Amino acid sequence: MRGFGERGSQVLGLGHHQPPQVLTNEDLSARVDTSDEWIRTRTGISTRHVAGDGDTVASMGAAAARMALAEAGTDPQRVSMVVLATMTDEDRSPNSAGRVAAELGLAGPAVLDVNTACSGFEYALGIADQAVRAGTADHVLVIGSEKMTAVTDWSDRSTCVLTGDGAGALLIGPSEPALLSSVVWGSVPHLLEAVRVEGTPSRFAQEGRSVYRWAITEAATHAEHVLKAAGMTAADLGVLAFHQANLRIVEPLARALGAENAVVITDVTESGNTSAASVPLGLSKAWHRGELPAGAPALLFGFGGGFTYAGLVAHLPDQLPG
Repeated sequence: MRGFGERGSQVLGLGHHQPPQVLTNEDLSARVDTSDEWIRTRTGISTRHVAGDGDTVASMGAAAARMALAEAGTDPQRVSMVVLATMTDEDRSPNSAGRVAAELGLAGPAVLDVNTACSGFEYALGIADQAVRAGTADHVLVIGSEKMTAVTDWSDRSTCVLTGDGAGALLIGPSEPALLSSVVWGSVPHLLEAVRVEGTPSRFAQEGRSVYRWAITEAATHAEHVLKAAGMTAADLGVLAFHQANLRIVEPLARALGAENAVVITDVTESGNTSAASVPLGLSKAWHRGELPAGAPALLFGFGGGFTYAGLVAHLPDQLPG
């Protein structure tokens, strides 16, 4: 049966935004001791987008949100909550969700930033869905937006080849039955320091081998828990949208899950690792290119800094964009 039984929420629109400047592997090889072959072999990444001086977490998030609202055909004044996931916000206060609401001219919604790094969008979507289920919010903009290049150490070839900037957004609204499953989330305490943004100035660092080992050996089990909670199996899925950390993680994780008929999002190849933005960014780009089936259930699963993970199953809208 399509849906998850009880009253809940559904995806109404998807949006994304990336700054126009593109940084290629060849460009990077002029900065550090690396090469296109070295980067592609180890990460699958060929390009990434880099924010300009005028691009902020909030401005990129607002652009993605504006696209999601337009696709849904929803009056922005109906938005009662904005939840934005990021770990690269420039300011402590006001938060970026509030800045997005102001830029879009929204009518005083609840505004909340979430920082669980690369799983942040799934945490944000889970919070938004629970608000709709509880009746404390109606239409919610859920955004992942990151300016990762602002915290990148461009002298460290192990990390500078990975990062990119951008934003993705979903607009969700009430549905009966629910077309978005309840979130399954958690953390891995012994990997707390495996992915970090710290210091002055702030810099991104990670223990790549530890992250890779966890992703290859344990992530699929947690993704299966998400499916079990949704009352589904991998065979039911139409789309797999994992955190776009590395193509050498995304592809084995998809194989381990065994969703043979599902479209696998591989936006990491052209966008790099955009942390909390990676799942909605890749999902929206593929959706607007017409690569995803309308109404299909999509597994959204993120993992990373903190060390956190979270996942949900969301049915895509019934009508393709355009």
